Amino acid sequence: MARATIIGSGPNGLSAAVTLARAGYQVRVLEAAPIIGGGVSSAQSTLPGFVHDIGSAVHPGAYDSPFFRAFGLGERLDWIVPEAAYAHPLDGGRAAIAWHDLERTADALGPDAKRWRALLRPLSSHIDGVLDFTGGSLLRVPRHPITAVRFALRMLDQGTPLAKHAFRTEEAAALISGVVAHANTALPSLTSAAAGLLLAALAHAGGWAYPRGGAQTIADALRADLEAHGGAIETGTRIRDLASLDWGDPEQGDLLLLNGSPRLALTLPRIPSHYARALRQYRYGAAAAKVDFALDGPVPWEHPEVALAPTVHVGGTRAEVWASENAVARGRISERPYVLAVQPSGLDATRAPEGKAVLWAYMHVPADSDFDPTEAITRQIERFAPGFRDRILASHAVRASEREAINPAAIGGDIFGGAFTLLQAVRRPSLSPAPWRTPMRGVYLASASTPPGPGVNGMAGWHAARTALADADRAVTLDDLFA
Repeated sequence: MARATIIGSGPNGLSAAVTLARAGYQVRVLEAAPIIGGGVSSAQSTLPGFVHDIGSAVHPGAYDSPFFRAFGLGERLDWIVPEAAYAHPLDGGRAAIAWHDLERTADALGPDAKRWRALLRPLSSHIDGVLDFTGGSLLRVPRHPITAVRFALRMLDQGTPLAKHAFRTEEAAALISGVVAHANTALPSLTSAAAGLLLAALAHAGGWAYPRGGAQTIADALRADLEAHGGAIETGTRIRDLASLDWGDPEQGDLLLLNGSPRLALTLPRIPSHYARALRQYRYGAAAAKVDFALDGPVPWEHPEVALAPTVHVGGTRAEVWASENAVARGRISERPYVLAVQPSGLDATRAPEGKAVLWAYMHVPADSDFDPTEAITRQIERFAPGFRDRILASHAVRASEREAINPAAIGGDIFGGAFTLLQAVRRPSLSPAPWRTPMRGVYLASASTPPGPGVNGMAGWHAARTALADADRAVTLDDLFA
C-alpha cells in the first residue's frame, strides 16, 4: 500500500487526507499543535465553559463547498444557518443587515434596493458557477463562462474607484465595504472585491452557516472519516526540516503533501532553483490580531437587529473602513479600526454557560505587529454597543507576532496564506494551471497558499490530492469517493 504523509491538520490537510485514505493510501497526518484543526479548532481560552474558536468561526465556504457537499458535512454536523448573515452597525443607532433573503436585504436599502439586486442576484442565483470560477486555478477555462464574466464585471464595479459611486445610501455602502474588507488588503482593489462578492453571494445563497458546538466539530468529522479509512493523526509533531523527515519512497508512489507555508518546501533536498526562487518571491500580507471575550450576557448592540447576525462588521462608514484597511496596508493602525466580530452563542447555547456569551473578534494589523488589540476592539464595539465593556468577564488576546508560534503557516500573523493581491491570485505560489504540484516527485502543496486561497472549504486539499492521484494514474472524482 502506498503511503501519504500530510504536514498540517487544517481543513485542507484533512480534506486531502480523507481523499487519499478513501483512494487506498495509508495516510498519516503530522500536526504541530496539541489539537487538530488548525483554522477550524476550538478551545476554552478564557474561562471554563466558554468555547472559543481559535481560527475561523463562521463558514459560508464550507456550507457550499463542492468538496464538503460531496463529503456530506451538512448531514454530519448540526449547522446553524442564521436568518441574518451579517450586520454592519452605524452611528446613531442605525445598522444595515445582509439577510439570507436577498429581497429582504434589498427592500431595507431604500434607494439602493435595485442596485443591490443587480449586484448580487446574478451571482447568488448562479452560485455553482461562482464557486467554479473562484474555486480553483484561474489559468483555465471556467465551466460557466457567463457567470464568470458577470463576476468579473462586478469586480471592476467594486474593486476600482467606481465603488465610491455604486450606492447612494450610507447603509448600502457600509454593507458592501464591510464584507469586501475581509480580504485584508488596500481598498479598493480587484482582489478584495472578488473576496467580498463571493462572500456576499454566499450570504444570499447557502447562507453564512456555522456548526453547533464550534469550528472544532468540522475537524472532528474529517478525523472520524480519516480514521474509519485507516488513517492516523499525530499531534505535537512540528516539522521544521523536510530533509530529515522519513516520508517514504516517491519511486514507489509515496506522497508528501504540505498543508502549511510553501516555505517549508525549501527545506527539501534537490529543489530546482527556479521553483525555489518562486517560493522565495511569494509574499505574505498583513496580519490579524484577535481577542476572545467571555461575556456576562449578549453584546448590547444599540440597534437590536444586529444581535440577530452572528457576524458583525464593526467599522463605521465606508470611508472609515477604507481608511482603516489602507492604514494597515501602509504599515499603520487606525484609531477607528475595522473589526470583524462573531457572536456565535446568540444561536448556539453550547458555547457559553446559561445567560452568558462568547465573542470572537479580530482587527487587521501590519505583519509581525506586537500590538495588543484588546482595548482598540473593546472601544470600537462600545461605540455601537454602549455597556459592552461592563459585560466582559475575561478576555484572551493573540497578537500578530504570536500567531506563527501557534500556527506555523501564519507567517508574520498572515491568516490567509499569502498576500491577497491580483498577481498572487494567479501565481499562488507559482504560475501554473496546477500549482498544487511541485517539481519534486511525490510532493504537493495543499494549503491556502494555493488556489482557491483562504477559506474553510477543503478545496485546496482536494485539488492537491486529486492532482497527486491523477499523476499516479489513479484519477478520481468526488462522486467516485463519496458515492
